[in-house]
Amino acid sequence: MPKNKKRNTPHRGGSGGGNTGAVAATAATAGGQHRIVQPFSDEDASIETMSHCSGYSDPSSFAEDGPEVLDEEGTQEDLEYKLKGFIDLTLDKSAKTRQAALEGIKNAVSSKMLYEFILERRMTLADSIERCLKKGKSDEQRAAAALACVLCIQLGPGIESEEILKTLGPILKKIICDGAASIQARQTCATCFGVCCFIATEDITELYSTLECLESIFTKSYLKEKDTNGLCSSPNTVLHVSALLAWTLLLTICPINEVKKKLEMHLHKLPSLLSCDDVNMRIAAGESLALLFELARGMESDFFYEDMESLTQMLRALATDGNKHRAKVDKRKQRSVFRDVLRAVEERDFPTETVKFGPERMYIDCWVKKHTYDTFKEVLGSGMQYHLQSNEFLRNVFELGPPVMLDAATLKTMKISRFERHLYNSAAFKARTKARSKCRDKRADVGEFF
Repeated sequence: MPKNKKRNTPHRGGSGGGNTGAVAATAATAGGQHRIVQPFSDEDASIETMSHCSGYSDPSSFAEDGPEVLDEEGTQEDLEYKLKGFIDLTLDKSAKTRQAALEGIKNAVSSKMLYEFILERRMTLADSIERCLKKGKSDEQRAAAALACVLCIQLGPGIESEEILKTLGPILKKIICDGAASIQARQTCATCFGVCCFIATEDITELYSTLECLESIFTKSYLKEKDTNGLCSSPNTVLHVSALLAWTLLLTICPINEVKKKLEMHLHKLPSLLSCDDVNMRIAAGESLALLFELARGMESDFFYEDMESLTQMLRALATDGNKHRAKVDKRKQRSVFRDVLRAVEERDFPTETVKFGPERMYIDCWVKKHTYDTFKEVLGSGMQYHLQSNEFLRNVFELGPPVMLDAATLKTMKISRFERHLYNSAAFKARTKARSKCRDKRADVGEFF
């Protein structure tokens, strides 16, 4: 990743509280000539900004197709001009406008590599995120935390990401531990804090501090383990799930001595979470257990777990769960996950998965790799494949080597239009329907015969 880039100070976000309205009005003419507009009054600022920037406020501008849409609809300059407008709108008086601006930046940064643009404006962006985290409500805090996470992914490990983490880390930690804050905001902040720490932290004491912060959240579920009816799901469960998954991610980069310490503390307590009424908590606990066993056996090939028999019985019951009071979708998802978890705990086996992106393939062959991939995929969404191709940090994490350089003609031949995808999916759906119909007809004939 390039370092020591030239800073173009006049372009550090181009933000300023006093010219927000003028920038918003100018933004509507993206790609054309800039025109000077007098600033709006305080009363009209948010209304006028929303009307002039409806294109910015729509996160679908950078929707699922990511780089494809951006290449088709405009040049790099157009995109950067739009993003400058978004950065200015993060200072708007309207909470909805600020939130839409944060989401617009996040969606663009998730779907395209913009390292140099972000590098020049990282402190401006960090200041805007800090302000939105401190003064915003639930949805705005979630949008701000999600953007901070993606910025660190773009910048990768180094001084720049460390600066963002030092600025935002204490605020994220405060929100996570604030019982009066929104559960959804705390949940997103827990994931963001874990991912940013995974990327940026160089100080081992900060890593341990983050682990302890996340532990203080999800271990509250341990307190209910004496409940004979199992753990009752509560509004806090989603927060506990995110904290547990972020904690597990950070454990994969800890020194061996710290891993051993955490195993002694949690390996005999985590199985209690398998009785939770919430399917996501059961799955998170199961996958965390599989990963902990993998780490333990990696350190000691003859690792012995005292309660192995009772644990395998519990895992086998979840892998074959047929309780009628549980939703079919939840049962299907749970059985699929716990079959793999059971194989990992009993047989030390992992079913290899293949991830295709562009002309490349990545093989996920262990729980550590799977958990890391799942975490970053949750953050980047549909932009994950693009980042696997282009983001040097992620390629280093998954040992993919330097990015593969492809010429424009090759890239064009690899793209599939929306219409072609629609035709392909329709044909596949018709084929599946036809196959099912034939199968049902055969069963009906057999029934009539007997």
